[in-house]
Amino acid sequence: MSVRFVRPVRWVGRLSAVAGAVVLTVAFTSTAAASTTLLQISSDPYTNALSQHKTEVEPDTFSFGSTIVSAFQVGRIFDGGAANIGFATSRNGGRSWTSGFLPGTTPFSTPPSTVWARTSDPTVAFDAKHGVWLISFLGLFPNGTSAVDVLVSRSTDGGLTWTNPVPINTDGHFNDKNWTVCDNTPSSPFYGNCYTEFDDNTLGDLIQMSTSSDGGLSWGPGLPTANNAHGIGGQPLVQPNGRVIVPINGFAGRNFLIVSFTSDNGGASWSKTNIVARVAFRLPAGGLRATIPLPSAEVDAAGKVYVVWSDCHFQPTCPASDIVLSSSTDGKAWSKLTRIPLDPIGSGVDHFIPGLAVDRSTSGASAHLVVTFYYYPVSNCTTATCQLNVGYATSGNGGATWTANTQLAGPISLTWLPNTSQGFMVGDYISTSFSGAPAYPAFALANAPSGGLFDEGTYTVRGGLSVTSAISVLDQTSAGSSDTLTPSSVTAQ
Repeated sequence: MSVRFVRPVRWVGRLSAVAGAVVLTVAFTSTAAASTTLLQISSDPYTNALSQHKTEVEPDTFSFGSTIVSAFQVGRIFDGGAANIGFATSRNGGRSWTSGFLPGTTPFSTPPSTVWARTSDPTVAFDAKHGVWLISFLGLFPNGTSAVDVLVSRSTDGGLTWTNPVPINTDGHFNDKNWTVCDNTPSSPFYGNCYTEFDDNTLGDLIQMSTSSDGGLSWGPGLPTANNAHGIGGQPLVQPNGRVIVPINGFAGRNFLIVSFTSDNGGASWSKTNIVARVAFRLPAGGLRATIPLPSAEVDAAGKVYVVWSDCHFQPTCPASDIVLSSSTDGKAWSKLTRIPLDPIGSGVDHFIPGLAVDRSTSGASAHLVVTFYYYPVSNCTTATCQLNVGYATSGNGGATWTANTQLAGPISLTWLPNTSQGFMVGDYISTSFSGAPAYPAFALANAPSGGLFDEGTYTVRGGLSVTSAISVLDQTSAGSSDTLTPSSVTAQ
């Protein structure tokens, strides 16, 4: 059952002052135009005692034609997962939205499930060949066990109603951080294949890839990379020729890496990992759950892949993080690490949890990019003083130049967010997708709690975000390596 839910909010945020040297035309963080209208597209309706209500976290989005689908956790639970997975769908390019909740997922869904206790980590994909929308997610603790299953719900009516869960992987292991994509190029030899990446935490976060060729009705076994690499948070992408490229956060002892691997045979096998860059990771202050620099990746019309993440390579002594970018045309050789100049070096503004969008009708030097993210105007803060904001920037030339950080929403006090065993939570990722010329973000936004309940819902922007003129990109570095990855273990529900 779905419900109509559109709550317009005109958000006027406070902005803390920042200081730092300005280089050439680099600007300070600016506030969004007064006419920007935020739109709440879903709210937590549940009342189960286990969850923290009203909370929604960790949205993903995908668009195809004039349809945009977002999915997110609803009713976040302190020690992992949520009461259900929610969705919000626009069939008219973001003008109006229909929201609802997946069936058959937990005891709290309609109809209820007697199999899984909680859900987590929703991602959205579309299979053009079979005309099917997919929301993949995790089913936690089936039948009282410690296992975590990888599941998918299907929609054949444009994202308005959804099926009960279909298994992707139910091997009894603790699986984590799934992400799904489909090959939507009719000329591709693997047109209609869908690919889901996840990691097997039981096996030290061994990277796994599963493939479906029938619209998500059935899935092949999880396959490792050729070098049995370990990692978390991969985002598979498909080039027009059918090559699948998967940027992912890899592990090297106590350090993080961004790596990638590929398949040229429709997911029958997967290459060894190639290192994109070593990550200089800074944990955001205040106890926010942002403990892994998960990448966000997109592909343009020509098949060029872009990946961004939070990194402090360009900040001497690492007092704050930038959002950085690397790109590749083959998934093996990657460009130098580029700092997106959201704020001046040394400003003290801390940027994290990015969500990248690339307009798939554009490419190369004319590719349109939008990145949304959370940030602290002052990185050196505490739980009591940190002010969490949502920002964005755009590029109209394939990432060669970018606009400065523009505040979209906030500030949010951390105590307005649900708490988890790993910190206060807006989500491990944020998401943005183009539908036509504008890009539509989906993000968790909180107001002050009242009446014993939180007030954290899923929001977008009425009319979307337009790509505008940009300033110069000034900073690049080589941060790659060919070192061999070693196993590590991270749990990220």
